[in-house]
Amino acid sequence: MASNLTKFIHSLDPRTLPRVLQIQSGIYFQGSVYEMFGNECCLPTGELIKVTGFKVNKIIASICESNEDDQCSARIELPLNFPGLCKIVADKTPYLSIEEITRKVSIGPTRLGHPCFYCNEDIKLANLTVKQGEQIMFNSVEEVNGTLTVNCGVVRDNQSHSFILPFSQEGEFYECEDDHIYTLKEIVEWKIPKSRNRIVKFTNLLHTWDSSNPLPENFDGCLILAPIYEVQGVMKFRRDIVHILSDLDIEVIDVTDGYDISSFLQPLSMEDVFERTSKEFPMVAEVIEGPTGRQQPYNLLCPGKEIVIHKKYQAKRILASEIRSDSHKRHFLIPASYKGKFKRRPREFLTAYDLEIARSDKEQLHVVATKAFDSPHAELFSVSVGDQFLVQQCQTGEVIYQGRKKVIDVLACEQILNEAYKKVLLPMYMEGGFVEVIHDKRQYQLSELCKEFRLPFNVKVSVRDLSIEEDVLAAMPGLQLEEEITDSYLLISSAGDPADSWEIPVYRLNMSVQLLSKPVDETVSSPTRTIMEEISEEQYYMVRRFENQALHPPPRPPKKPTTLESKPLLTVPERSVSDALHAVKNLYVDTTKKPCSDQATAVSELQVSCQNDLVHWENEDDVTGTATLLDTSVIKGPINNMLLTYGTEKELEEKHTYEYVDENVIENIRKKFQESTVHHKTYPLKKKREETSKME
Repeated sequence: MASNLTKFIHSLDPRTLPRVLQIQSGIYFQGSVYEMFGNECCLPTGELIKVTGFKVNKIIASICESNEDDQCSARIELPLNFPGLCKIVADKTPYLSIEEITRKVSIGPTRLGHPCFYCNEDIKLANLTVKQGEQIMFNSVEEVNGTLTVNCGVVRDNQSHSFILPFSQEGEFYECEDDHIYTLKEIVEWKIPKSRNRIVKFTNLLHTWDSSNPLPENFDGCLILAPIYEVQGVMKFRRDIVHILSDLDIEVIDVTDGYDISSFLQPLSMEDVFERTSKEFPMVAEVIEGPTGRQQPYNLLCPGKEIVIHKKYQAKRILASEIRSDSHKRHFLIPASYKGKFKRRPREFLTAYDLEIARSDKEQLHVVATKAFDSPHAELFSVSVGDQFLVQQCQTGEVIYQGRKKVIDVLACEQILNEAYKKVLLPMYMEGGFVEVIHDKRQYQLSELCKEFRLPFNVKVSVRDLSIEEDVLAAMPGLQLEEEITDSYLLISSAGDPADSWEIPVYRLNMSVQLLSKPVDETVSSPTRTIMEEISEEQYYMVRRFENQALHPPPRPPKKPTTLESKPLLTVPERSVSDALHAVKNLYVDTTKKPCSDQATAVSELQVSCQNDLVHWENEDDVTGTATLLDTSVIKGPINNMLLTYGTEKELEEKHTYEYVDENVIENIRKKFQESTVHHKTYPLKKKREETSKME
């Protein structure tokens, strides 16, 4: 039975791909030509298309004044990265079986793939009875003894109870109310059922109102979302991949059972090739759809080019990010074969706890304070901006609190004075700010840095890699080498020159090939040529997520004792600003009394998981009360644009959350502080002049 392309794709289960469709009718006549995504494509009646995949291209939203989908007015187009947050309006139409739920609702391993339903009647199982109206969470689809089932769970008295429901289980299952908030992209990927509408209500539009915003100002209604898909497929007599939008006004019929799918072009992605067994390599392939990019070998992988895929393997890369003052950082994957040289750059430490972790036995960590700290105990040191320290070790110390001795963790340091060293103790809960003083002028190879220092580590390219036509790393003001990752790669070469081999990434290269039945001889290739890969922000977080998913989180830093009297965070140091600047002029002091070998410090990485978490910038008035002075004249080297600040003591104990402050806000704080300092110095003179004028 024929149906329009929109309905067919919206109800298509990706697990059943590929599917062969035949054009039945539409606005595209026999022999008509239509240009789609820059490619001319003919869609005559009777034409066959093998659909190999589809993805959401854009969202058509219908504005409705209530939660009912029959009271809609205007239709607007929303991009996938639309910055609003929204909640789901529960679907009132029931599902009649578990099989229907699994066919229409996305179920996966993440939080987004755990939908919740309730049944209007009791479900009696062997060892459990699911009560009417009780919330059931669908966790995964499994096969048990040849029967497809859903692994479910219910929560009773704060305890989770797991059970399975077969696909054959019938009943009226209704979607539960969902209190979570989602981005538009998350809803499109996980929360729009097949062949059903999804109504959402925006809860926070992130203050994005401007002339380009498609929604009415102060919009408080609901939207019915309809995804428009980009359908990828191959046609019977074409040797390329076509892309069409699902909202084309054509009718199609599924004829998969009546055609031999193997008679079509068989394009394979790099992921498909990587899944082949090692015994199938090497293989000859023809590029069907090549990647974009001017650098080698991407500019050589044009459609129609024959290549040899020699083998698949895992290779290591160093993940690095540009150090700059705004959030638009560039990210790179540096191969081990990179021949440039690096010099060290100062690191920044936000707490005394970070200093302890960064401390090394090879050399003493030398830092200068960029933030004042007023100690609540006489036994502990109060820090002023510009104070310099040599970090020693963590130990315990006694303080007097309410007439009684109390043992706390402290960081033993030596304060560097003009001609002496003073032993001081800093509390481990100290919310300070420090920047490293570098004495090491040596130039390092990438392999030496990875061997001698623990990552993350700050560097700058001092000698560029001459083997690269354009070394983008050399233009960076600073780089943070974050971590070493392991990724999947394919070794390829041109069919005409098998010895000239290149390494290409598997999961970040948009490229399709067709395998050819041609013999290939084993060749001894020259050294593999690698590329300096620049990755997008989204790819950066995907790489970090997959790399760190098996690691344990870092230890939580010690908290400030809740019993201590709270101190205002924005303080004027006892030492004048001129004194602090004078101290900083002598950063490179004589430290021969405390011998410093090659620095081999390490700093803990305060990881921030961004996936699905949106950071809201506080306004300037709110931040001014909680931020602290950061004088850039004190720091030699780059200053990170985000300073970690702590919330209230209750938040520290219960949530342990962090907040980022924008660089512009810090600049305003600095100006206000300088103005207040000038006012503080000139006020007595001004007052004296006023008194003199009154006497006259």
